[in-house]
Amino acid sequence: MKFFKLLHQSSKCNARVGQIKTSRGLIQTPVFMPVGTLGTVKAVSQKDLKQNIGAEIILSNTYHLYLRPGTDIIKSSKGIHNYINWQRPILTDSGGYQIYSLSSKRDISEKGVRFKSHIDGSIHEFTPENIIDIQNIIGSDINMVLDECVPYSTHYSYAKESLKLTHSWLDRSIIHHNKIKDSYGHKQFLFPIVQGAFFDDLRKKSAEYVSNCNLPGNAIGGLSVGEPNQKMYHFTDLVCQILPKDKPRYLMGVGTPENILECISLGCDMFDCVIPTRNGRNGMLFTTNGIINIKNAKWKKDFTPIDNKLSGHFSNDYSKAYLRHLIINKEILGSQIATMHNLKFYSWLIRESRKKIIDGNFTLWKNKMVKKITQRL
Repeated sequence: MKFFKLLHQSSKCNARVGQIKTSRGLIQTPVFMPVGTLGTVKAVSQKDLKQNIGAEIILSNTYHLYLRPGTDIIKSSKGIHNYINWQRPILTDSGGYQIYSLSSKRDISEKGVRFKSHIDGSIHEFTPENIIDIQNIIGSDINMVLDECVPYSTHYSYAKESLKLTHSWLDRSIIHHNKIKDSYGHKQFLFPIVQGAFFDDLRKKSAEYVSNCNLPGNAIGGLSVGEPNQKMYHFTDLVCQILPKDKPRYLMGVGTPENILECISLGCDMFDCVIPTRNGRNGMLFTTNGIINIKNAKWKKDFTPIDNKLSGHFSNDYSKAYLRHLIINKEILGSQIATMHNLKFYSWLIRESRKKIIDGNFTLWKNKMVKKITQRL
């Protein structure tokens, strides 16, 4: 089974259209993966993800699933897909970013990472090997290796040693992945992660190292950690110039609609971020005309749909005025409407991107859209 097929390459930039094939279904790229950290995309049912959002793949997190509900529960249900009633592909992040965010509660060594649970303070250990085992039990279709994500302010000397450790962990992950059987009769694909902080030579070194591993796809980690957008774009471009063209490129944790469009133009294929769901629950809506803070008083008597271009969608059954009322009063329905709207917008943006790449108009369209969708309404 060929994992990735490149279908179209833009002649004016590095944007491309492709297709990922898993035993649980096809994924059209570029693709945005809604984040379902604990096996649920907050405020959205699996049925709505399929029918209203059109999600072909979602992301869950190894660290969080390992702690709750735990591998015993997931194994008893014969995998995460059965447990959450989602039979389309799932990608699991290895927990490297959570380790980064728990800097005061973990200890990193050559062996792996010892950390305190953010839930009850209990001590646990992740190694390159047991992260593979945990994801095998979870049963995700695309698995990530254990890596160390370092802060934006990291000094060169630490970043260099961290990269050495990440590459060592990568080697061990591959060896262990090749030893174990596929999970629940479905093939699992392993992705390595490019690191190297914000240093050109380290990023190049890591991109070359990862490329030589010849795994089905490649991820770019350690970005969107507080750096300016232009710095993110610089390192994304640098890495994409090195990573092989016949493998999908997954830019982890990115991002805003603007970030996604710019990084599609640089050659990235896969994206995930909590922004559309988290910001939606807090009243920020992304639309084809710009950004709405629905809490603002200006929407109090606006009885028009949220975004006419997304007509026929669930969220447009309700007016801006009503959604504002729901969000202001912290009604659960408000979170549902806003979240589904934002995910639908991201889905629309990705779908339009694919069309424009194939039509040869992506760069011109992208430049117009970035100006339009970043303005505050």
